[in-house]
Amino acid sequence: MKIIEKYITRELLLPFFAVISILVGLFVSFSTARLLASTVTETLGMVVMLQLVMLKTIIALEVLIPISFYAAVIYGLSRLSRDQEMNIFRSVGFSDYRILYTVLMIAVPVGIISGALSLYVRPWAYAETYILDAQAEAELNASRFQAGRFYGSEKSGRVIFVQAKDDSGTRMEEVFHFTKKAGISEIIVAKEAVQQQQISLEQRPHTELFNGYIYRLAHPEGKDSAIQYEKMTYFTENDQVKWHRRKAASTRMLWGSERPHDIAELQWRLSRPVATILLALIAVSFTRVAPRQSKSDKTFLVAAIVFAIYYNLSGLAQTWVEQQVVAAIPGIWWLYLLLFIIAGLLLPGLRQKLLRRQ
Repeated sequence: MKIIEKYITRELLLPFFAVISILVGLFVSFSTARLLASTVTETLGMVVMLQLVMLKTIIALEVLIPISFYAAVIYGLSRLSRDQEMNIFRSVGFSDYRILYTVLMIAVPVGIISGALSLYVRPWAYAETYILDAQAEAELNASRFQAGRFYGSEKSGRVIFVQAKDDSGTRMEEVFHFTKKAGISEIIVAKEAVQQQQISLEQRPHTELFNGYIYRLAHPEGKDSAIQYEKMTYFTENDQVKWHRRKAASTRMLWGSERPHDIAELQWRLSRPVATILLALIAVSFTRVAPRQSKSDKTFLVAAIVFAIYYNLSGLAQTWVEQQVVAAIPGIWWLYLLLFIIAGLLLPGLRQKLLRRQ
């Protein structure tokens, strides 16, 4: 019987690695194209862009692994059923329960890997990603500007000019910075400026300005002002980094938090191995079709629809917890209880028992 178990394991792992390789390749291509279309390459260079692509891919693995294994189970068992190999296994005493047991023996370690990525690796990847994003998107990022040219931002209404930069690209000379907010125009000029790199998520990105003036012009009425300074710290924190800071928080920190957003994030991380195993169980039930190619095609279509419904419901469940529509208990776990019930009703062994009782 161990030979059959090894054979089924191989038939599931081969498509699993094939599917996840394809999905990772597509994700990397999409992320690379998106970053190339933005200003990240010009701002931080090609090496940092590749780092961002790698980090975003690591983050995506917590979703790519469950869907890849889900598709692998459907493909592998459907092929065995279509080629009549399932009937041969049953004829030699290898029951549906043994097949289900074999799938679970693969699903559990795959789920553990997905859970470890979600609980420990994903927060680290998010923290590194946000630091790089903050450096790339900061308004006074020295790496974004060439000396002797004006730069404007339609989004923020800023105009920036840098007369000269040193070889490191972090020290600027003769800096001009203009912005207009709520009817007040502000002009900052500085003889020298030094950009401080953000090295941790807790540190706020900022630029230090030396020997300059701040001019505030009120429109249409009001007092204008001029302030001279020797040193000023200009913070350039990115709002997106602040909002998503919880995604980079450690699991231990989230565990002790009572904020709805932190609770939703923690439950999402804990649900990854559960989702992997339950989706695999549901995938087993889809393989109980007649061994014909047309019905197999229909099986894949129904399976795709089921996964799309689950994925949207998982996002909805997390949002409900964040908005306190649903309390911390049951939180997002009602969805996985629903998946467990559906899997139990669809699995061949339990379904046959229910029919016999009727």
